[in-house]
Amino acid sequence: MDDIAKAIEAYVDADELAGAVTLVWRDGRIVQDCAVGWRDMDATALMTRDTIFRIASMTKPVTSVAALMLMEEGRFALDDPISRWAPEFAEMRVLRSPDGPLDETDPAVREITFDDLLTHRSGLTYGDIHTGPIVAAYRAALGWDIDSHVPPDAWIAALASLPLIDQPGAGFHYGHSADLLGLLIARMEATSLGEVLARRIFQPLGMKDTGFIVSPDRHDRRARMYGFDAAGRMIARDSLDKACLAERPADMTYESGGQGLWSTVDDYLAFARLFVGEGAVDGVRLLKPQTLALMTANRLTEDQRARAETFGMPLFIAHGFGLGLAVVLDSEKAAATRCKGGVGTVGWPGAFGGWWQADPTDGSVMVFLAHNRFEPEQLAQGIGLSVYGAIVKFHALASALPH
Repeated sequence: MDDIAKAIEAYVDADELAGAVTLVWRDGRIVQDCAVGWRDMDATALMTRDTIFRIASMTKPVTSVAALMLMEEGRFALDDPISRWAPEFAEMRVLRSPDGPLDETDPAVREITFDDLLTHRSGLTYGDIHTGPIVAAYRAALGWDIDSHVPPDAWIAALASLPLIDQPGAGFHYGHSADLLGLLIARMEATSLGEVLARRIFQPLGMKDTGFIVSPDRHDRRARMYGFDAAGRMIARDSLDKACLAERPADMTYESGGQGLWSTVDDYLAFARLFVGEGAVDGVRLLKPQTLALMTANRLTEDQRARAETFGMPLFIAHGFGLGLAVVLDSEKAAATRCKGGVGTVGWPGAFGGWWQADPTDGSVMVFLAHNRFEPEQLAQGIGLSVYGAIVKFHALASALPH
């Protein structure tokens, strides 16, 4: 095994990680890959390079690229109100306090724009990030975050019926902005989001194992989800309280453009290479160079970067946020758990242990996929966080590989 595989194996042997698959691409070729640990511990099935993972928020950059492809075609402008495609959002109310009573609101000073959705400055959120009445309101209206039984049009209407937690454009609030963006893309194209992504991105780039469902003939390649009990012992998590289902029902029409995709390291490499190829991969162009430059430039103000946090942790100490992903602004201070490389390096991780970055300064791409789930309340106890240690170790060793 190479040093990266040995480092990950140490986490597996300590029962802190079921397994992981890694890949490093540089100078036009793959310079490292490994599959370590268990795809399914009970079935004694080992990880393989073609293992399929639920990539959670690594979905967001994919949805963002699809949106920008439509923008290039003149379907919308960044400063267009989304009410053009979702009139349900024409007149929004804003909570006076994010955790305050739902009836204590003020009118939105302006409408939500596509730029707001792409930069998470829409005033939308994830209910579970908060502690007030908005938590139950989100759950009752929208169902579960990733696999929801609420159909797309009803989901859009339900989200629009809830108050925003901040004025549009005022601040970065991680949440359902990407999900709404994905459903608006589907409305524009008069089809499902999955079909849009397949036709515009997955098929052109040869991403044969990426989508919102895993076909039955590939079920044996899925990584089982693992988490931790209250004592920190690893346990199988086949269903995350229905938020993320191992088997998606055939009649489920909602598709999460923020969290719902399954993929492999090779498929995600094909996507990530867009960011070191000025919007093209092996002659297949998805975005114009100027559009990619727009996507990968920080759009947050200094104050918005300083105030952005999730579960009390700052998000952008040395990073900015472009249109759907983080971008390195300070190479020395950037943390590898977001993305770390030369100025302009981009990436965005997933909640289940998925991570990637593309560094245009040296033409490299790194991908790390795992299924390692922990609950927000376990953060303070340090339960389940070893996956981030594994990612940091992977990044350090990958960065040291000879050019």
